[in-house]
Amino acid sequence: MGLDLSERAYREQQWAARAALAAAGLALLVPLAYGGIGGVLLLVAGAAGLGLSAVAAWWALTLRGPARWAAAGLAVAVPAALVALFAATLSWALPMSVALWAVAVWSGKRALQGTGSPRVRVMRERKAVPPQRPYLIMNPRSGGGKVGRFSLKEKAERLGAQVALLDPEQHQDVTALARKAVADGADLLGVAGGDGTQALVAAVAAEHDIPFLVISAGTRNHFAMDLGLDRDDPATCLDALTDGVELRVDLGFAGDRPFVNNASFGAYAAIVQSPGYRDDKIGTSLELLPDLLTRQQGPRLTARAGDKTLTAPHAVLVSNNPYRTDDPFGVGRRDCLDSAVLGVLGVRVDNAAEAAALLLDSAPGGLTILTATEVVIEADRAQIEAGIDGEALVLPAPVHCRIMPGALRVRVPRKRPGVPQRGPRLDWRRLRKLAATVGRTAVHRRPYF
Repeated sequence: MGLDLSERAYREQQWAARAALAAAGLALLVPLAYGGIGGVLLLVAGAAGLGLSAVAAWWALTLRGPARWAAAGLAVAVPAALVALFAATLSWALPMSVALWAVAVWSGKRALQGTGSPRVRVMRERKAVPPQRPYLIMNPRSGGGKVGRFSLKEKAERLGAQVALLDPEQHQDVTALARKAVADGADLLGVAGGDGTQALVAAVAAEHDIPFLVISAGTRNHFAMDLGLDRDDPATCLDALTDGVELRVDLGFAGDRPFVNNASFGAYAAIVQSPGYRDDKIGTSLELLPDLLTRQQGPRLTARAGDKTLTAPHAVLVSNNPYRTDDPFGVGRRDCLDSAVLGVLGVRVDNAAEAAALLLDSAPGGLTILTATEVVIEADRAQIEAGIDGEALVLPAPVHCRIMPGALRVRVPRKRPGVPQRGPRLDWRRLRKLAATVGRTAVHRRPYF
């Protein structure tokens, strides 16, 4: 079935690998050759400066008063001084080195395309019959008023949907609204609102095994993004009512609370509980972080995921399917929503040295990344503060997080932007092997099954 690359394509990749290695080598050699021993000292100064900046950032987060402002100034001044020093000392060698690094990265990724990099499974689309009695819940305040700005209610009603417009002046139980709609015969539920509201109604749809429609009318629309929906024009999501396909995706739970994106515990979850957070996010965070990071306030957490235990993390993020962590351009994205596992990200930083390690160490001890089907969050108190899909909650401890594989039938438009696929990870060891081989034994295209 043609498991190997064609000879021509293979040679192109081989030369791309050689070009990447050569460009990377020159990117290092050019400033060293131009600056001589001074170039070596600059590299040492750069590494030391990065470490000092991380330490200063830690002090800025954990101190108060004049000491905090001095640390913040240092965290900004050191990188700025390094950039100025490099520019003044290396002259034309600095931009040339940056350009060579860009060539190295581009050539390296081109060389590794199709050479056994882990394949991202594309969520399977299923044929879908248009609903007869769709019921949509819309929050007119969500996303700065997108429901009104894009005339979502009017378009939905033209397409035959019943629309419940939430009253901004009073709290309404969207779960109860969704349950009543199903009892009245609704064969599809949908939400134009934030991800917190999406999750509550999605749980009702999953419980009754009816389709769920996501309308990207929230502020960030992370769930819509990972479904490949158009976040710029939420009205296009309504096309799924007449020309849609169905995706089977997972649904997460923290205790009895559903989530489509993530559940956060620890420092961030404690901060969002503050009454002043919504009006002054930065000010509130800076006020609370010193006590949270130095453990003078907040719960002492323990997270158990499979056979792994995270002791006293400052923050734990449990996500419905894992987030990308090895792609700086894909941070905050999930490759798929049907892998049937939770993503777990834990952070523990107890001092300035560990803060520097987070920046400089390729595998810092304070950062834990793993997957599990169940995660238990324990605390030294009866209740745990949590941020679930952006909503501030307090849950009884311990909190059992679990995932329900394929529980949610999501209806999406047949024509939509889709989820950008990640490129291959830049692996210099594989590049060296590919560049050095004479035959075609270094790398092969994975077979299709």
